[in-house]
Parts: sequence; C-alpha cells; structure tokens
Amino acid sequence: MSFTYRGLKAQMDRHIITEDEINRNLERLRQQNPRIAKITDRPTENGDEIVLDYAGFCDGEQFAGGTAEKQTLVLGSGAFIPGFEEQLLDKVCGEKVIVKVTFPKQYHAENLAGKEAEFCCTIHEIRVKTEYELDDTFAKEFGHCENLAQMRQKLGESLQAYTDERGEMDLQDRLLRQAAETLEFEPTKEQIDQAVEEQLQNLQAQLTQQGLTLEMYCQFMSTTEDALKQDFRAEAAIRVKIQAAIELIADLENLEATKEEIDKAVLLICRQNNMTPEQLKPYYDAEFEKAVVKSVLTSKVMALVREAADVTVV
Repeated sequence: MSFTYRGLKAQMDRHIITEDEINRNLERLRQQNPRIAKITDRPTENGDEIVLDYAGFCDGEQFAGGTAEKQTLVLGSGAFIPGFEEQLLDKVCGEKVIVKVTFPKQYHAENLAGKEAEFCCTIHEIRVKTEYELDDTFAKEFGHCENLAQMRQKLGESLQAYTDERGEMDLQDRLLRQAAETLEFEPTKEQIDQAVEEQLQNLQAQLTQQGLTLEMYCQFMSTTEDALKQDFRAEAAIRVKIQAAIELIADLENLEATKEEIDKAVLLICRQNNMTPEQLKPYYDAEFEKAVVKSVLTSKVMALVREAADVTVV
C-alpha cells in the first residue's frame, strides 16, 4: 500500500441545532446569570450583595491580609468572620462603618487568633440578585440584543458554528488517521513511551483546571497510573504514526511555517492564556518555538488533506 493523503473519502454527519437545544441553553444562561440591580433608596438588608473597601487594624496597627478594595460580600452568607456582616446591616451607600470583631481562637493566622480587631469599612454599592424572566429584558440586559427573538437567533448561530467546528475537527482527525494507516512506519517503544507521557501530562493539566489531582482521578475511576499508561499505549502509537504522516506530507508538499504564521500562532496562544507577548517572553525558548512551528505545520497539513478529500456531508 502506497502512502495516500490526497483523494481520501469520508462522511461528515452535520448535526443541525434544534429549537429544543436553543431553549435548553437559554434556560441554562438564565439560571446561571441572575439580574443584579443597584439599590439606592434603602439601607442594607440580609441577603444584599454589597461592594465595599475595608482595612483591618489590630492593637492600633494595620495588619497584612486585612485590606481590600471593591470587595463583594453577600450579607448573611457567613463568608467573613463571625460578627462582621451583622454590623454592616441597616447601612447606606457611602457610609463609613467601624466594624469591631474578635478573631476566633482557632483562626488560621496565629498572630490574629483570639484578638480583637477593627475594620474601617466604606460601602460603595448595595445590590440585589433576582432571577430574570426569559423575555426581552433578559435579551437586552444580558444578551445585548434588541429582543428575545434576536437573542435566540444569535445563540442558535453560535451553537451551530461551534458544532460545525467540532465536526470539522473530528473529520480532519479521521482523514489524518486514514492517511497514517497507509504509511509504512512502525513507532518505536521509546516513541510510544514519550507519547504516553504526553497524554498523561495533558490529562493532569485538564484535572488541575478542575481542581483535581491524578491520584483523585485514579481513585474515582478505580484504576492506577500504570493502568492508565497501559490504556494510553494504543492511541499513543496511532498519534506517533499520525505525526510521522504529517511531517512526511509537509516535506512532500514543501510546506513551511512562515514568520507571519508563527507570530499569528503566538498571538493566539497569548489570547487563549490572557497574556501579552511581553509576558510570554520568559517562556519563549527554542523548544517553545519548535512546538509553535509544529502546530502551524500540522494545521497546514490538515487543511491540505481536507481540501483534497472527497467528503460527503450528511
């Protein structure tokens, strides 16, 4: 079998977003995003969310960690130490309040445990949270649309674009797998081992974002790290072969990553990580640039294989 990456055949099942899916997403957005209204005609009450500045003093001196600006606090939530929130009730915007408290004896900061303290507080805003109705007001205030009908339309278009993008990514992955299957290449044990480690690192990064550890994940899934690595080996071997196919296609087609394309990819990385190019500089070494070039070439190869493929959209 000769290496084939042009004229590959595949079917793409395009999912069309339904009205029910739009309705479910609208309802989810409504529930997750309460309406916040500023209160100006009455003092604070239990359940209000306030925005305040405060500075803490103990034995007449300001202490570290006891100062904040524009801090949000829901009165009655128990988020602050006992006695703090109650003294902010029946107060008005702009009012300066001296809150006197005693830190718990078991307080985490030993230098403050059991001591009396004063907090100089200034209330900037009083707000209440209520649920939106699924109406034009919700569309205007949250969705920045003229009415609910327009918000439904924009949400449907956004969901469809996301679904189409995911479908296209899945299609391109399947096409690359097809091409790789025609490549006479067998990954070495070392290559597979490295690919397994990369999969494990990716999993750990995803878990970290969710506040989990690999150990917690293994306990939940009733498995071990060694068992996970063993499970990863089959997919790792395929991924090594796909990468070899990508490199060969790039070589056969004389594809290169231009400086403009590299710069564009770096800017995208910055946006995805909420960083500026200046903040990225300390991490930008030869290995980082190599990874960026690899990413650019992979995208170009995927685009070429996709364009040259015979795809039936259903």
